[in-house]
Amino acid sequence: MEETQAGAPQFLMVDEYGAYLGKRSQRIQVRKGSETLREMPLLKLEGVIVSSQGVTLSSDAIAACAQAGIPIHFVRYSGWVEASIYSAGLIGTVQTRRAQLAALNAPSGVALARSFARAKIANQAALIRYLAKYRRAAEPELGERLEAAARGILRGGAEIDALAVEQMDEIRLPLLAAEGRAADRYWQAVRLAVRVPEGWPGRVGRGADDPFNASLNYGYGILYCQVERAVVLAGLDPYGGFIHADRPGKPSLVLDLIEEFRAPAVDRAIFALWNRGGKVELDQEGRLPSEARRGIADAVLDRLERDERYHGRKLALRHVIQTQARQVATYLRGDRKCYEPFIARW
Repeated sequence: MEETQAGAPQFLMVDEYGAYLGKRSQRIQVRKGSETLREMPLLKLEGVIVSSQGVTLSSDAIAACAQAGIPIHFVRYSGWVEASIYSAGLIGTVQTRRAQLAALNAPSGVALARSFARAKIANQAALIRYLAKYRRAAEPELGERLEAAARGILRGGAEIDALAVEQMDEIRLPLLAAEGRAADRYWQAVRLAVRVPEGWPGRVGRGADDPFNASLNYGYGILYCQVERAVVLAGLDPYGGFIHADRPGKPSLVLDLIEEFRAPAVDRAIFALWNRGGKVELDQEGRLPSEARRGIADAVLDRLERDERYHGRKLALRHVIQTQARQVATYLRGDRKCYEPFIARW
């Protein structure tokens, strides 16, 4: 993967069957047979994404990444993050986790859940308005339809504000219902604004068998790696969420926080890819081929390096994610009066 900005940390992607991930001096290498496919200095490496079967990792490479605080993520073709390797020292904090678990049945937990849900809806509406802005001159009728759709999406936020429940077990289902209604309006608007494939069935998550949904799902997997890392570095437990219910193996907090960033980080990148005429096709097994996965990952990672307006300054989106995770932690510990979700500008 190429750098998107001078000096920007990079992800190393391993997506060739039979590849070998090893260490040479202070560099991590990807080799296949006698050929060196890619290599990167540890100092510039942000993370490693293994996205193919049949990949071998050396213990030296794993140890070097752990010592440098570089996570190794195993991402399936579908975008599902199967496993991640972190240094044990990164998950050794206790105070923040105790506060996080105590907040599940406290007002602070309910407030976080509301904030995550409102931000998801607001950012979906913002992206539709962004798409409408560039259609108004050439297609004024379509631009107005998209603007109306954005207003409809925002009604979901008003529904959340109107909820008078203050117990997590009681507010979870109404929150999810409001999110779901807003999402229906959002994806209907996407059908108008994006060059989706003919016969697109609408939004499908896990198990999608069409290239547009497969692109989104893989992009969300790349984003998940960033959000999980931010949560771990903030001292939080990835599995102690609020909106998403507890379930063995379910990283509920990562799934909560990622909602703020799906639209600005992944949807915007994938929509642009398809609107520019980028064609993604699935292979004979119904999976994204290596070249397509690499293109999607590059598009999402490039988007994460782009600056956003954040509290009066410009900050790369990936740094916004880390700052938001730290804000969750300080809020749960009582060091911050409220949690302010990230709302993208359009």
